[in-house]
Amino acid sequence: MAEHGIPALFVLFLWWFTTGAILYLDGLRRETFRWTMLGATTLLLVALAGLHATAGDASSRGAYLAFVFGVLVWGWIELAFLTGLVTGPRRTACPEGARGFARLKAALGTLLWHELAILVAAALIWIAVGGGENLIGFYTFLAFWLMRQSAKINVYLGVRNLAEAFLPDHLRYLESFFRRRPMNWLLPVSVLAGIATCFLLMRVAVAPGATPHEVAGYTLLAALVALGVVEHLFMVAPVPADALWRWGLASRTIPPTPANAARATGGA
Repeated sequence: MAEHGIPALFVLFLWWFTTGAILYLDGLRRETFRWTMLGATTLLLVALAGLHATAGDASSRGAYLAFVFGVLVWGWIELAFLTGLVTGPRRTACPEGARGFARLKAALGTLLWHELAILVAAALIWIAVGGGENLIGFYTFLAFWLMRQSAKINVYLGVRNLAEAFLPDHLRYLESFFRRRPMNWLLPVSVLAGIATCFLLMRVAVAPGATPHEVAGYTLLAALVALGVVEHLFMVAPVPADALWRWGLASRTIPPTPANAARATGGA
């Protein structure tokens, strides 16, 4: 059990901690974003170099390292979007009354550069691993990509919990593209697809004769996809997921200075 339980707990902690850290950094003053992205870009380069270095490491250690490097690359993608560095050519709300293709076109305009950055990052990872035996880092990035795409489409179609609290002020215009509905047709499909993917990944991890690399690597991937399923379920749960990352959202709290207090009461 430990050979599967330890990787699953590792993914759970990494998912919780990195999400909270990204939210915390994104909630700081905008003048800090240049330093945030400088640090994130440094980690991105380290991750790409690490993926190249571990491409031939078909051990459990290699699987863990490649997984972490894949997470770091995705972390850059998330930070670049949430800080507003890489979003899209459109940075305004959905036009009033826009429906159908007009709404879809406007929504795509808010994400275009972000989506292209994901394609470039995926290509860089593929080049870094160079067809080596250890593809866990590439699969990790791919899992993040597919789960995030599904989440974006579900929020666009409409769900109960839109996770607006996770959006920083400079991206509030994105809320105009969200819909609040109890359910949409895609969500059950997304959840079932995620569960099926978990099953297939775990089948490799528990197969007789599976190598330590396969046991660790595919358990890590299965746990990551399982958390993606949980995130989708939170979209329709009666309670939002905000409570899991209150510490990460704490950086968005305005300190109670006299000037802020005056503004809050209508003073000068």
